[in-house]
Amino acid sequence: MSRIGKKPVAVPSGVTASVEGQTVKVKGAKGALQVALPDDIVVTMDKGAIKVAPRSETKRARSMYGTARTLVSNLMTGVSKGFEEKLEINGVGYRAAVQGKNLQLQLGYSHDVVFPIPAGIAIATPKPTEIVITGIDKQAVGQVAAEIRGFRGPEPYKGKGVKYADEFIFRKEGKKK
Repeated sequence: MSRIGKKPVAVPSGVTASVEGQTVKVKGAKGALQVALPDDIVVTMDKGAIKVAPRSETKRARSMYGTARTLVSNLMTGVSKGFEEKLEINGVGYRAAVQGKNLQLQLGYSHDVVFPIPAGIAIATPKPTEIVITGIDKQAVGQVAAEIRGFRGPEPYKGKGVKYADEFIFRKEGKKK
């Protein structure tokens, strides 16, 4: 049995939650989110908390109910606090700037990379070498961060490229004469 799945998800103050069949809907100060959980999971609302449990003892049900509980927990965190991902840009002449609804990246290519900012996501550039992505949907924030990092991932020799702020780049030694 999942240790995470056994814990109920508390509904914080200022957040309203409802369970309709397999759909959990949550509304808070930052917005509203919903998630449809698989049929292998039983979702119940009980005393200001949402509980998930496997419907049967199948392998899929047991493996999905910890995931389902985490998805519901992420909804609660998203509508109350939100999620944030920080990226750092390393390299001479590498920089980023927000222009309207686009993120303009100069990453050493012959052209600028223009990334359209999706709905529900806010991108800020406090410094030209730092990108801060915020939003209420954890999956969307992580996906946008991964796409931006994918334009020029960090390389192991000089560490040039786009990396997560908390990411460690294993450095290699260059050629020897």
